[in-house]
Formats: sequence, C-alpha cells, structure tokens
Amino acid sequence: MGEIPQQRMSAEEFLAWAENAPGRYELVAGEVFAQAAERAAHAKMKGAVFLAFTEAIRKTGLPCHAVPDGMAVRVDRATVYEPDAQVYCGPELPPDALLVEPTIVVEVISPSTGRNDALGKLEGYFRLPSIRHYLIVDPNKPLVIHHARGDGDAILTRIFSTGAVALDPPGLRLELSAIYGPAGTEAS
Repeated sequence: MGEIPQQRMSAEEFLAWAENAPGRYELVAGEVFAQAAERAAHAKMKGAVFLAFTEAIRKTGLPCHAVPDGMAVRVDRATVYEPDAQVYCGPELPPDALLVEPTIVVEVISPSTGRNDALGKLEGYFRLPSIRHYLIVDPNKPLVIHHARGDGDAILTRIFSTGAVALDPPGLRLELSAIYGPAGTEAS
C-alpha cells in the first residue's frame, strides 16, 4: 500500500491521487483513509450483492446498471466514499468515469467499518438527492438493514432476515436468497 497523503484534499484532488494509488481509499472531510484488508466472507458477500443486482436488473429490463466496489461516490467537496456495490439508472457511464450518481448504495459491514457504515455514511449518502436506498448487509448471517428516502427529510428503516427488499424507485427487488442462499428464502 502506498503512502497516504497527510495534507487535506478536495474531492477532485483525491480522485486524481487515488486513480494511480495502489489499494483502496476513501476521503472523509478532506482526510484520506485506507480501506482495511477484507475477510473472505466480506468479499464473497460484495460479489453476491453485485450479482443479485445484475440479475434483478436483467429480469426487469430497467435502464439501470450495477457496479461493484471500485467506483466512487462524491458526497461533498471533501468526502468521497467507495460503496461495496451500487446501482445507477440512466445511460451507461463513459469508460473512463470514476464517479457514480447512484440510486442504491450498499455497504457490507465489517468489524472495522460497522459504526461508520451505520452512522457517518448513512448521513452522508442521504445528502445526495440521487440516493433513494442505502443497504447495510451483514456478511455472516441473513440480515439487511434497508434505509429508504421518505417524504421530506424522513429516512425509513426496515430490517430483513428473509424474503426480499423492495427498492422502488427504480423498481427492483433484492432477494435475500440470492445473496444468502436458502437461509434467505422464507417470507418476511
């Protein structure tokens, strides 16, 4: 992993630096943070979520696109997150795009990120008008916390351990069985 810059950066400076830096990083209030190494369960769950969204989009035919981690979301001029998976709708991004304006963002929790995923990122993601849904996924057991944009400043929260999470808009369903296997098949 490369040397982390000690000076504060803008989102634009960070993106230019991160594009050529080894490893994964996020920018929070101008400060660069390295992403911790991932456990197998975390990496496997990120892949399962991405594949489940890809299949859900294919089945509905919606003009939406799933992307795995690696694409950034600019929260403000000094904060850039890299969700574990996300969905954006509309035209395909250009091949050289670094940023996404997603409709759905997903974070798979880990021991080192759980608090920030539940608090800091929740507040940050919902500052973006494009984001309608924020999912926090447990990699170890069937548990998805779904935060959805409501009317005004309201954020509606539901907890799922089985069944499917309805994501409307854009009109997708995330089947827990698609990410957890048979343990996520019972009706919720």
